[in-house]
Amino acid sequence: MNVEIRRGTDRFVERAPGRLSHHAFSFGPHLDPERLSFGPMVCHDDHVLGRDTGFEEHPHEALEIVTWVVSGSVVHRDGTGAVETLRAGDCGVLSAGTGVRHSELAGPEGPARFVQVWLRPDDPDAAPAYARAGSDAAPGAGLVRLVGEGGPLAVAVAGAVFEVARLGAGETLALPAAPRVHAFVATGALLRSSLAEPLAAGDALCVTDGASYSVTAAVPTEMLVWSFGTGAG
Repeated sequence: MNVEIRRGTDRFVERAPGRLSHHAFSFGPHLDPERLSFGPMVCHDDHVLGRDTGFEEHPHEALEIVTWVVSGSVVHRDGTGAVETLRAGDCGVLSAGTGVRHSELAGPEGPARFVQVWLRPDDPDAAPAYARAGSDAAPGAGLVRLVGEGGPLAVAVAGAVFEVARLGAGETLALPAAPRVHAFVATGALLRSSLAEPLAAGDALCVTDGASYSVTAAVPTEMLVWSFGTGAG
């Protein structure tokens, strides 16, 4: 077994007016040589934004930026001409490619929370693009694929897959069997298992032995699961 537990309480914390961010990997002035990346994943951020606040227009390049809205709504604008309001259960993929500017602000109705992952693309010189999709994940449905082969959204990282599961209390979920799996507890909690003590919202499992492990929800729980095949990173 090769499973690392990354506790949400160990993440780097950043506060700004109207924003609270938790960085699971080294970011900006926060440097930890032991937490630089996980395969092609170089950023896993958990943001809470106040009404009409967030990230004003700024540039990115050579990144695949995947956003999942946990609660509230996030207004996305970018240089491709995309203007989209993502609500809870929506996912957006911005391929920054050769360079693009974008902004992300919470909607006017109230606070918003979103989880954003940055991946290193296979081809950093592709043209920028944006796409979005909603999820029908529900208790009993298991993992619902959003990004990667077979999902509604593409990402420029071979073998990368993003899936979401919404579990009822007591429901068990089998995680994917892949060379690398990152399973994040967005809301709720997991019961104690052979993998770890109970996990709470903000905690993550990083699996690198290619085996499939099962987790069980203690209460209604939302899991965000990335798996990376042999071609990813």
